[in-house]
Amino acid sequence: MNLQSRIDALKGRHASLESKIAAEDRRPQPDMMAISRLKLEKLRLKEEMERLGTQ
Repeated sequence: MNLQSRIDALKGRHASLESKIAAEDRRPQPDMMAISRLKLEKLRLKEEMERLGTQ
C-alpha cells in the first residue's frame, strides 16, 4: 500500500468514526464512555494522518 492509499484509508476511518460519534450523541441517553473511546480513536487517526503527511 502506498502512502497516499494509507492516508485515504485513514481519512475514511476518521469519517466513519465521526458518523458513529454523531449517531451516539443523538441518542436520548448517549453512552459517554463509548463517545470518549471513539473520540480517542479518532484523535489517534488524525495524529497518524498528520505524521504521514509530513513525511
